[in-house]
Amino acid sequence: MAEGAETHSSRLTAQTRTAIRIQYAQFKNTQRHNLKTFLRQPLQEISGSFGDFGTLLPILIAYTEEDPAGIDLGSTLVFTGLFNILTGLIFGIPLPVQPMKAIAAVALSRHFNKVEVASAGLFVAAVIGLLSITGLLSWFSRRVPTPVIKGIQVGVGLSLFSYAGTVLSKSEKYRWEFSDIHYQLVLLAFLSLLASFTFRKAPIALILLFAGIVVALPKLIRDPSGLGIWQPHAFIPPFRSFWNEGITAGLGQIPLTTLNSIIAVSALSADLLPDVPAPTPTAMGLSVAVMNLIGCWFGSMPVCHGSGGLAAQYRFGARSGASIIFLGLIKLVLGLFAGPFAKQAFRYFPNAILGIMVFAAALEIANVGETLNTTGARDLMEGKDGIATALLRPGQPAVPGEELTRELRTRRWTIMFITAGAILTSKNDAIGFIAGMLCHCSYQLHDIYIARRSQREGTIRLGDEEGRSLQANAR
Repeated sequence: MAEGAETHSSRLTAQTRTAIRIQYAQFKNTQRHNLKTFLRQPLQEISGSFGDFGTLLPILIAYTEEDPAGIDLGSTLVFTGLFNILTGLIFGIPLPVQPMKAIAAVALSRHFNKVEVASAGLFVAAVIGLLSITGLLSWFSRRVPTPVIKGIQVGVGLSLFSYAGTVLSKSEKYRWEFSDIHYQLVLLAFLSLLASFTFRKAPIALILLFAGIVVALPKLIRDPSGLGIWQPHAFIPPFRSFWNEGITAGLGQIPLTTLNSIIAVSALSADLLPDVPAPTPTAMGLSVAVMNLIGCWFGSMPVCHGSGGLAAQYRFGARSGASIIFLGLIKLVLGLFAGPFAKQAFRYFPNAILGIMVFAAALEIANVGETLNTTGARDLMEGKDGIATALLRPGQPAVPGEELTRELRTRRWTIMFITAGAILTSKNDAIGFIAGMLCHCSYQLHDIYIARRSQREGTIRLGDEEGRSLQANAR
């Protein structure tokens, strides 16, 4: 008995050691990829690290200018900087750390304080963490059809185009006259974006960032703000805050995080960086949960990953985790030693440049819809069984490289655009997802109906032929 237990224990120990060696080898490969990529294209990696500023800064500024403030800026910079560094080291891709937008929308409209915002972030983190640990997140992601996933990505891209217009219109002196500095900056930034189509190795985001700093510098000189050491302050939100504000703002964030920050990011990573192992939905979910379960207690902004941010950083040159490690180090230094200065600098950064950066991110993520009916699509490339490939031949696996019929191509495009259109019109990822799934299921029901009707008609015809044969033999 004792020998059996000892053998089982030694077997478990050996398995644990093997698992640790495998994880360590993967970690070493990731760091090798990060270092090799950064040394090969340092300017592009640095440029790409700032690609997500267009979605980050407007929400960050709005939070800090609320009365009372919805977040602690120093804590947000410190913790998001640490999370940038850790995700870059672990995943090896330019994975963004960006605001939870549904929580931000509710919190800013209802003037939530730090405790109430933290309650919402912790509520979402607990739910996403539970879904990840139980495996429900992975199960769910495997059953979402590829056209619906592509539709979510395209819908996010189209929404970002709209958001870019909103950011551009927030200029203090917004008017479309050539003499206006805002118009000139928009034109300069847009021409830089067009130039990046030809000069793909040019650090466009870095150039735009430098231009923005030059424009903001006179205002910073007139309204100087000194340095300040970060003084962390932890708090525990009361149960009432979890029950009221946490659920109120958090419920709308859960489908957005599940679809856009986890499933869409995992799929987009495989699309944009096929040579790098894509993070699994479970890993993404655990990452989102851990980030908020650590930072929200200190007044840090509730954060997640996002397909728009990944597309933005890729669009401006990032190809590895080195880019966001660099960004994380800058955030960490600003948060620890220069919080007040960072707040002023963010406030005066021109919206004209931020808007074009959002526009570039929208363009990159919307482009992934192009591969829907090619072998670049997940279901056509991998040939998986089940609901994800049911549109090809219901109940049958896809054949890699097989040519789709015109009808199947039309179906897949229809599902994708219904999903994207519903997201754009409702401004809600969950509604877009439901619309896409209903369209997908309607096609499946149509196929089942046609198959059964054909089977029934075939049986009837067969019965008639047998009857005629019997009558002939009787004669």
